[in-house]
Amino acid sequence: MNTQPSPNAVTKRYLEDSRPSSVARVSLLVLQALVAVTAIAGGAALILGALDPELATLLTPPTAYLEGSPFSSYLVPGLLLAIVVGGTQAVAFLLGVTRSDLDLLGAAAAAIGLLIWVFVQMMFIPFSFLQALYFGLGIAETGLVLVALGILSLSRASR
Repeated sequence: MNTQPSPNAVTKRYLEDSRPSSVARVSLLVLQALVAVTAIAGGAALILGALDPELATLLTPPTAYLEGSPFSSYLVPGLLLAIVVGGTQAVAFLLGVTRSDLDLLGAAAAAIGLLIWVFVQMMFIPFSFLQALYFGLGIAETGLVLVALGILSLSRASR
């Protein structure tokens, strides 16, 4: 009698094991939703502030922060924040919710994009708490992707 599992059973078990644990999956989705919403809102605020000088004092950092950068206003940074950072996070969230085969690739791309955004931002503007917060969120997303891939473990008991 053959005691070897069928190839279909092995493939099914591999696919089930390669999915993130429910804690990691939900945590990743929550972080992606949070970053997507706040990046899109922050980008919109920068865009509105750049387009309407009266709103600029309420919605944008001082324009002095842009000295030495390639930007003369917050219009382009606002577009980049909303579309690139917020957009990749939103797409990654949708891929995760639908359990697409590309969910972890999207999550990794969104996390790396967020980290790059913070690094570049820190080159041009003074340090702020938000930079540290979003850097931490990018690291957390990256860690959750590694957990989902089975590279890291959420607990020592599962080693």
